[in-house]
Amino acid sequence: MILAEKDLIRRADTKILLFILDGLGGLPHPDAGGKTELEAANTPNLDELAKKSVLGLIIPVAQGVSPGSGPGHMAIFGYDPLKHEVGRGVLESLGVGMELLESDVAARGNFCTLDSEGNIVDRRAGRPPDEEGRRVTEKLAEVIKEIDGVQIILKHVKGHRFVVVFRGEGLSGDVMETDPQQTGVPPLFPIPKNREAERAARVIWKFIQKAQEVLKDEPKLNGILLRGFSRMPYLQPFGDRYKMRGAAIAAYPMYRGVARVIGMDVLGNPETFEEEVELLEKHWDEYDFFFIHFKYTDEAGEDKDFWRKVREIERADSFVPRLMALKPDVFCVTGDHSTPALLGKHSWHPVPFMIYGPYAGPDDCKKFTEREAKHGYYGRIKAVDLMPLLLANAGRTAKYGA
Repeated sequence: MILAEKDLIRRADTKILLFILDGLGGLPHPDAGGKTELEAANTPNLDELAKKSVLGLIIPVAQGVSPGSGPGHMAIFGYDPLKHEVGRGVLESLGVGMELLESDVAARGNFCTLDSEGNIVDRRAGRPPDEEGRRVTEKLAEVIKEIDGVQIILKHVKGHRFVVVFRGEGLSGDVMETDPQQTGVPPLFPIPKNREAERAARVIWKFIQKAQEVLKDEPKLNGILLRGFSRMPYLQPFGDRYKMRGAAIAAYPMYRGVARVIGMDVLGNPETFEEEVELLEKHWDEYDFFFIHFKYTDEAGEDKDFWRKVREIERADSFVPRLMALKPDVFCVTGDHSTPALLGKHSWHPVPFMIYGPYAGPDDCKKFTEREAKHGYYGRIKAVDLMPLLLANAGRTAKYGA
């Protein structure tokens, strides 16, 4: 980032609020007369804000690249995910409060449903409630504690998600994931990407086999899929990079993990977005920068439920007056990536964003939608360039040169 490289970031008595609707972007859907989810939603508050803001589109990682949520958020926070790769396993582990050693390998796990032939029927095991996912995670943890001198640490995350940490010497995170990202086929083998990862791959495969044996009598949560094998990276802390105190508020652990990786404070352990907003209001005077996360748009998009995603966008819209009542100097609304219900998965499509602030610039956009945003003053930018714009609008940048 040029601002950091040239030492152009300065301290100021201003506040920035970043509101991320996960998987916000969509595509025209035939069931909605060719409208996207944002266009079909009734969003009076976001649209009113759009009239006072400046819009544009962000490319999360690179043209044609469909990002995971981790890289999508890292880019928005100004850390280029192509240079600073952080695995999903690390993010999930940190998000549920686990402390990782430098030699640990962490992985994100999904409980899935397998048929009698070992093929995947449901990659998310019917999205079980937390208590069911926790029960099965604890069932595994009671039986599988160690494999070939490697300690196995399991913790439930949310619903069908769990994390597993492999703690031992000589382990590498360079192992291929076992989730084929489709149904009707068996899970993949954990293939090492290089010779250094062979021991880790063997331990992971033995863990999978033991887990399948423990879960064989479970009606739905009878298989596991592992993704994001990774070790703890080092990144320049958020506070040092931007000369401001940053706080993150998110109900889902993975996003708390992203914040912890870059050194932001994580506030509370909210379970609903209402609780997230309450935490924001409670701690408003304590920080310069706040990130608040709304997950439910992404879930609906992944389930190919267009109208549920529309309703979730409308629900997010209803909170905008409370967020604006805090009077942030700069308020930004965007998403980490697109999750069109038409596709049912993350996609490469650009994501709309808008920046509200007294110095944001001229703009004629009247609604917060993809089609309006493409005509916005900021045009199309890389996600890593969003933070410099927020800092500049908040009066936190110095002039370059004489």
